[in-house]
Amino acid sequence: MSPAPLNAEEELLWRSLLRIVATLPRLLDEDLVRATGVSLSEYVTLMNLSEAEDREMRLTELASAAGLSLSRVSRLIEDMRVRGLVTKRRAPTDTRGFIATLTPAGLERLRDAYPSNLASARRRVLDHVAPRSLGRAGQVLTAIADGMDTLPADA
Repeated sequence: MSPAPLNAEEELLWRSLLRIVATLPRLLDEDLVRATGVSLSEYVTLMNLSEAEDREMRLTELASAAGLSLSRVSRLIEDMRVRGLVTKRRAPTDTRGFIATLTPAGLERLRDAYPSNLASARRRVLDHVAPRSLGRAGQVLTAIADGMDTLPADA
């Protein structure tokens, strides 16, 4: 049995999400790279490390938090390690795993990029949502994001 067609409200939400998912990351990345030389993937990685306890995370946890594949995070961390933005070491409890730690240079790079990221977030997203709608919009998007994290891939 095929799923029921979307009603008008569902269709509007679905198509809007598809458009956002297809374009927003590219636009945010272009804005950041143009202004600071920092890619969106690098920014999100630095941000997650800066917020973690002791400013360090296992690469698997970092990939999940950043919404990136483990192979992408591994390559990104190696590139950032070479540039002195992070350190990388084997996990003490699991020698197959690695831990990335934010360096002072990495934190400085994040701080330098923050104003441009904030300006881009406002220009590309927040300025288009009425202040009274921000809370509800955040709740809706969080519910969608949380659902993606709990739904099996083959469901």
